[in-house]
Amino acid sequence: MKTEKQFIQKLNEIGIHDLPKVGGKNASLGEMIQNLTQQNIKVPNGFAVNVDAFDAFIEENRLKDKINKTLEGLDSSDIIQLRKAGSQIRKLISNGKFPVTVEKAILKSYYELSEDYNQEATDIAVRSSATAEDLPDASFAGQQSTYLNIRGGEMLLTAIRSCFASLYTDRAISYRSSRGFDHFTVKLSVCVQKMVRSDIGASGVAFSLDTESGFKDVVLINGAYGLGELVVGGEISPDEFLVFKPTLKKGYNAIIDKKLGNKSHKMVYGNKPFETVKTVPVSKKMQGTFCLNDSQIKQLAQWVQKIEDYYSKIRGVWCPMDIEWAIDGLSNELFIVQARPETIHSQEQTENIKEYQIEDINQLKDKLILEGVAVGDKIGSGSVHKILTLDGRDGSADETDFKAGDVLVTEMTDPDWEPLMKKASAIITEKGGRTCHAAIVAREIGVPAIVGATNATTLLENNQEISVSCAEGNIGKIYKGKIKYKLHETAYSEFPKTKTPIMMNIGSPELAFQYRKIPNAGVGLAREEFIINNYIKVHPLALLKHKELNDLALSNSIAELIKGYETEEAFFINKLAQGIAKIAASFYPNRVITRLSDFKSNEYFNLLGGNHFEPKEENPMIGWRGASRYYSESFKEAFILECKALKMVRDEYGLENTTIMIPFCRTPEELKKVLAIMEENGLKRGDRGLEIYLMAELPSNVLLADQFAPLVDGFSIGSNDLTQLCLGLDRDSSLVAHLYDERNEAVKSMIKMLISTAKRHKTKVGICGQGPSDFPDFSEFLVNEGIDTISVTPDSILKTLKVIHKIENQI
Repeated sequence: MKTEKQFIQKLNEIGIHDLPKVGGKNASLGEMIQNLTQQNIKVPNGFAVNVDAFDAFIEENRLKDKINKTLEGLDSSDIIQLRKAGSQIRKLISNGKFPVTVEKAILKSYYELSEDYNQEATDIAVRSSATAEDLPDASFAGQQSTYLNIRGGEMLLTAIRSCFASLYTDRAISYRSSRGFDHFTVKLSVCVQKMVRSDIGASGVAFSLDTESGFKDVVLINGAYGLGELVVGGEISPDEFLVFKPTLKKGYNAIIDKKLGNKSHKMVYGNKPFETVKTVPVSKKMQGTFCLNDSQIKQLAQWVQKIEDYYSKIRGVWCPMDIEWAIDGLSNELFIVQARPETIHSQEQTENIKEYQIEDINQLKDKLILEGVAVGDKIGSGSVHKILTLDGRDGSADETDFKAGDVLVTEMTDPDWEPLMKKASAIITEKGGRTCHAAIVAREIGVPAIVGATNATTLLENNQEISVSCAEGNIGKIYKGKIKYKLHETAYSEFPKTKTPIMMNIGSPELAFQYRKIPNAGVGLAREEFIINNYIKVHPLALLKHKELNDLALSNSIAELIKGYETEEAFFINKLAQGIAKIAASFYPNRVITRLSDFKSNEYFNLLGGNHFEPKEENPMIGWRGASRYYSESFKEAFILECKALKMVRDEYGLENTTIMIPFCRTPEELKKVLAIMEENGLKRGDRGLEIYLMAELPSNVLLADQFAPLVDGFSIGSNDLTQLCLGLDRDSSLVAHLYDERNEAVKSMIKMLISTAKRHKTKVGICGQGPSDFPDFSEFLVNEGIDTISVTPDSILKTLKVIHKIENQI
């Protein structure tokens, strides 16, 4: 007969080797308590009710034969069958009784834990810990139940019974069946752990990689106020933070991105009899602030990195981690409450690139219905099937009618929805962020999903044909009808090696993590305009001076935009810095040449508040743009904000691979004025390796290259504007479009002259434009003249590499 001690094991006495006895969750917690507390990582203590107790419970109630009989011949794809079987088994377990020795062991351990915290009956979390859970190659996480703020022996015993029953939830039965796991080889242990008072603090999840792209060099943190169940369950849109590991290790404040979630509600302790937790509204003021400060973000990221390093070492392979964390509102201390191997990107052995290329994307603007957060990078189409609950009582469509290939549209999902989600061609939820349940499952099953798509269940109609596109960056888009696209798939082994470095032109920071996988030599052109247009959305001078304009609508819009930041200036600097940093981090340590803003007056006019500050010009293309703005008394304040943002990228984030490029600079005198302002604002050429390039796009840049060259570290030929200004034509005019050709002898003479002068001064010279990929003869000309680098858009990289490789082999 087994004694009480054989059913209970303290967390601080177990480790990974105990997984068969205590399950993945308990084993991991014990491993951290034993081996990472000396690195100052805090994990709440507790104990494990092991699988022997589970077996004893099953045997005591003679349940094995009954469960096997209920599951015999079950078709797990049949939702009605699955639901009926799961319900019967859970009822059997919930009505069972503990063997006396097991019950005594549980209660004794609980009251001993309470004494450790000087309480009569301490508050605990009771979590399921399955023996097949948290394995590096199977994502069983979240399939079983968790119960929070449990107090007292009777509540604890009920919670443990409920955990045992949750081994047979519909989603767990379906998952084991689909993965070929025998139902009785997977057993259940239970974790009983001291609660962290995050109900009056904050909590969330963190991954030691980017969950969309698999980028290894970042820590992704999602968080909100209160207990973490709302974040994990996707019931709210959390705050999101990205931290860059390589410069974090060097001591930099490497928080390269922050996104404010709405955090409209939080889960807190209940205050009525038998009410363990409840959900309450969050004040507007708290919704407008980040749930973590920079110090807490940095500390959490450091802990995540240490945990990843430790698990990778003991496993002998890279082991990215999926972690749950909590801030105790009483002590303001950070705790790790769970850690498991990430099971999607760690299993991928990506040897090729898949690109979903939409045909005629400009024609889709009129078909756009709504947007949300993109999960994955695929495109899916199908008929809308709205389901709000799985019992059909809300009057929405019955889930039993859900057909393979339908688009699932709902408020949010939880693990009970997994059998249904596997049938969907795409998934849309109104709530949730990139680490919510719907997002995690969508990635695992390879289905495109858009989460946080507000009002999706209202705007979309049942049986409506739609397309769900996650192929356009971080913003997922839902279109009317079926859209046309092509899927390009190329093995990296097919990318030829060239002597001439081939770089990328990048606009969207949201796509940078994906593009980094493509063989490249860095970024030859990162455009600030995209970041200002899409992240900041407001004219920089309007940000600084809107209170003087008596434009209430403008001020209200700006107040909404800058939530989470103390001032308008801080908002602009941080958002621009974060956008640049995501690109610089993606390609680190390769050079990322970032071009200062080059809006024309008509483009600035279209930004929020731009009408108050921009002149009407007859020809903005050759008007007030580029360098002429930066030293102008009418714009200098705005340019200084750019300088501060770039200084933040280099000095605070530690991304010293960021090179700065000055566009549309007409004379050496202009260049000197701009360099002086940059130096006054912390961007001195040569300091800590800072390189400054000139965009060579005007004939004067070429004709006066001897004067420009000593002032810069490199030239980047802007062939579009150079062609336009050499030939004296408007490249946007269809009337003269037939004359526009960068292969014209006048343009090639200019390029040849610039390369020659740059070589004489030992100054680098490259080109950023489509010409080299579109015209093999133009590429041949550039290579023959000794161009240092060629930079093209990501979709042209392979084509350009093939062209250059062929040319170099012929020389």
